[in-house]
Amino acid sequence: MAMASLFRFLLLLHVISSGSFQIAVGIGIGINYGQLANNLPPPSDVLSLLKTLKVTRVKLYNTDSDTLTAFANTGIEFMVGVRNEDLQRISDPTQAQLWVQQNIRPHTPQTKITSISVGNEILGSSNNQYAPFLLPAMQAISGALTNLGLSDDIYVTSAHSYVILENSYPPSSGSFKQNLVGYIKGILDFHSRTNSSFLINAYPFFAYKANPAQIPLNYSIFEPSKGTTDNVTNLHYDNMLYAQIDAVYSAMKLLGHTDVRVRVSETGCPSKGEPDEVGATPENARLYNGNLLKRMEKDRGTPANPDKPIDIYIFALFNENLKPGPISERNYGLLYPNGTPVYEIGLRDDGSHGYVLPQMEYSSSTKNVMFFSNVFLLLLMCSL
Repeated sequence: MAMASLFRFLLLLHVISSGSFQIAVGIGIGINYGQLANNLPPPSDVLSLLKTLKVTRVKLYNTDSDTLTAFANTGIEFMVGVRNEDLQRISDPTQAQLWVQQNIRPHTPQTKITSISVGNEILGSSNNQYAPFLLPAMQAISGALTNLGLSDDIYVTSAHSYVILENSYPPSSGSFKQNLVGYIKGILDFHSRTNSSFLINAYPFFAYKANPAQIPLNYSIFEPSKGTTDNVTNLHYDNMLYAQIDAVYSAMKLLGHTDVRVRVSETGCPSKGEPDEVGATPENARLYNGNLLKRMEKDRGTPANPDKPIDIYIFALFNENLKPGPISERNYGLLYPNGTPVYEIGLRDDGSHGYVLPQMEYSSSTKNVMFFSNVFLLLLMCSL
């Protein structure tokens, strides 16, 4: 049996037996497709899996040619990445032009690349040596896209670790670390000029793991809790992720920007961890991602920004067995490499052998046009 057919067969058996798996994606929800593993299926089989699950938005950490070629003419939207180690070279406009010509141009328009993330978690981390090259590289890639007539369809951004914040509580007092303000101000100015989004990797799990005695588990995984109230704005937060997002908006406002949209480029919860990684369990991962999907169905913003739709990429599609670091780093996947779910996140049978989920459509050429519609996910597709 071909791997793609096997994926569909396994998923069908799982849905019939448990009735409890869904992925809902679109402008509100996307998926991170990490590839740091030696046991992942080939991109053509991943495509079959994602089409079965109705995934329409994918974040890739590179510009892997096999992956982008496999997804040609599918309509699935890609955010692709420039590797950290390439930033110094790419900051040269000539090299940036060559990079776009070699890595982007051959795949467009047949593969729907909508954005390029230049580097990953450069500021405030072990990758900080690349910080001086980050904004120049973003500017150079943007210029190359303009030169090649691609800037109307592809925008440039960069994903940041949440450690760039000096303060995040209360959310209205959010601020960036002083030693990074010079870099971040320039990046925000760039986003304002190019009408592009500021990306943040936000993990309530990290905050809970670091301080489980003070942070309620339920507050960090969208379960019922008394939450917290911002003593400056009197706004109530019933979950940590939304508080984290609003803290970023507050930090941006301190630097003079209320015109840049925040998007969450990574969020998730591991299903397994080291003995001291409190909260890394399949049940907590199920609750976090499942409750997040339910929140996205409601089409609501955060307490401080209710009119700004929340845009999130879940981390990650697969468990990745070659990721360095603690056990949790290799256990963020919604799926095992064979395509079966790691845990259940709440598929609802509608009584007609179909399953209801929110399908959220997005046009990259009009970056701020967003709308939602309900569609049926039919998983009885083994014969396709």
